[in-house]
Amino acid sequence: MIASADCCTTTLSTPLDPDTATGLAGMFKALADPVRLRLLSLITTAGGGQVCVCELTPAFELSQPTISHHLKVLREAGLIDSQRRGTWVFYWVIPEALQRLSAVLTFDTDVASSASA
Repeated sequence: MIASADCCTTTLSTPLDPDTATGLAGMFKALADPVRLRLLSLITTAGGGQVCVCELTPAFELSQPTISHHLKVLREAGLIDSQRRGTWVFYWVIPEALQRLSAVLTFDTDVASSASA
């Protein structure tokens, strides 16, 4: 089914190519787990832009190895990065990755509103 021109317009100017779709699908798959989605949210909203794993673990009723596994999935999906400092690992969000996800999910609300009026 082809959408009419009156339907909402996305910010994408061209359809996704197969490689881009595959990369984005991996990111969305990583975020499909509630624990990983919460972890990304906690990391994103952390003051200073970085957060220690020691600050993340108490927010969950999960073991530290389980939290580490979820963080590894987010890191492998390209959503976050990390750096070991002594015995602790610090995490931060990769802004470009969130921008890529956002570009696929965002649509022009002004165009959508005027089309429905």
